[in-house]
Amino acid sequence: MQNRKKGLYNIVFGLCGQIIIIGLGILIPRLVLVQYGSEINGLLNSVNQIFMYAALLEAGVGTASVQALYKPIAENDRYRINRILSATNYYYRRTGFIYFFVVLVVAFLYPFIVKSGISRAVVFLIFFFIGMGNVINFWFQAKFRLYLEAEGKNYILISVNTCVYVLQSIAKVVFFCNGFSIVMVQAVCFIINLGQTVLILYYIKRKYAWLNVNEEPDYAAVNQKNSVLIHQIAALIFTNTDILILSIFCGLKVVSIYSMYNLIITYVNNLIGQINSGFKFKLGQTYAVDRISYKKYHDMFEVGNMILVFSCFTLVYILILPFMKLYTGGVNDINYIDSRLPILFVMIQFLSNGRCSSVYLIDFAGHFKKTQWRSVIESVINLTVSIICVCFFGIYGVLFGTIAALLYRANDMVIYTHRHILHSNPWITYRRWLLSFLSFIICIFIIKRIPVQLNSYVEIFFYGSIYMAVILVIHVFIQFIFEKDVFMAYWFYIRKIISRKNGL
Repeated sequence: MQNRKKGLYNIVFGLCGQIIIIGLGILIPRLVLVQYGSEINGLLNSVNQIFMYAALLEAGVGTASVQALYKPIAENDRYRINRILSATNYYYRRTGFIYFFVVLVVAFLYPFIVKSGISRAVVFLIFFFIGMGNVINFWFQAKFRLYLEAEGKNYILISVNTCVYVLQSIAKVVFFCNGFSIVMVQAVCFIINLGQTVLILYYIKRKYAWLNVNEEPDYAAVNQKNSVLIHQIAALIFTNTDILILSIFCGLKVVSIYSMYNLIITYVNNLIGQINSGFKFKLGQTYAVDRISYKKYHDMFEVGNMILVFSCFTLVYILILPFMKLYTGGVNDINYIDSRLPILFVMIQFLSNGRCSSVYLIDFAGHFKKTQWRSVIESVINLTVSIICVCFFGIYGVLFGTIAALLYRANDMVIYTHRHILHSNPWITYRRWLLSFLSFIICIFIIKRIPVQLNSYVEIFFYGSIYMAVILVIHVFIQFIFEKDVFMAYWFYIRKIISRKNGL
């Protein structure tokens, strides 16, 4: 029951936090576009993406540490937990110093690489303030965040992150509206971000006084960090190469177009991620101690994830263009409306999120080294196709590259996890995927024939709610026809929770 409560808290806090973040996150880029223009907006997105790559200096320690912590946490082995965290702390302290120098070097070089009308001093300072937040994270709080994640207390991290984000957003709105420079805004946000570290350290000291990062480090527990790094490089190339390539080949204004569409995709992804990660710790701990029970949970998670992902992005496909017309209204330095972009963005999400159950399983099983060369192939495909196609197709080219890489890696993950970990037939997952694509087509066929004009945010929200209800019914019904056993498992699980609450 304790794990169920943690899972429920993670989902509720995560959804509430994401709703707040989405509301403010949609407002802020709009203000940046209006107050500073598309070039500054493109710069901010480029800077954030570059520091995603710089985070590779972590060298896979985070994922390897979380995977190593699942078993001792499930067995309440405090001594082993402290030894793992001691090793993690060593690597993060070292990484923090290296990261600091990388921030300085990249901040100095970037203005000479990308052509823009923004002064080099402004670019340098924006890089510095954004990058220093990660330096502080590596030095002081990262190892404790990993412990809370493995423990299943994501809701604590979510609460802290949401509070800090709200304060930063309020500061941005006030400073934007009063004409302050973008450098001043980033400096204030950096200061507010320091509060996140203070809150997490206070919580750890109060609730987990027994945690000790000065025990003898268990370096062997995180010995797969280098193999994890290969996977992280592939993941970052998959998620962040597009903006970097566009900034070099197409300019910051095209980056701004990509970023506006990706803004909606990212927020929906975060909502889905909060729901999925709410019970990730439970899946991980179950795999570590009870492989038989895990298979049942795996099927439940995979079907639920397919329904959630395809339902959400079916709605995104329908509403993203009407939203973009309203959101970028009055911004005339470049055209943001493109009817071909939604299907490409949505197809990427179907492929990437649809493989989530396989991604989790590879993590739980610790098959990082066994699958690292597959991640390298994914990276090569993504980079090669993106660089070639961007020269001919512009913004579409980078999306083609991502889709090409996903077509290889998503299939590879499904086949690998079924044959080498679950020892089952990959057709099980392929069937669920095909049913989800069928549901998507049926939903679009029905809803596109409803003559509705969406000319305001209120109308988008109102009709979007109706569309979502219809979409969910279609996706659930079609999956139910072929996955009755999984739905029965859901029903049994819900009845068990209700019975325990009622004391039966």
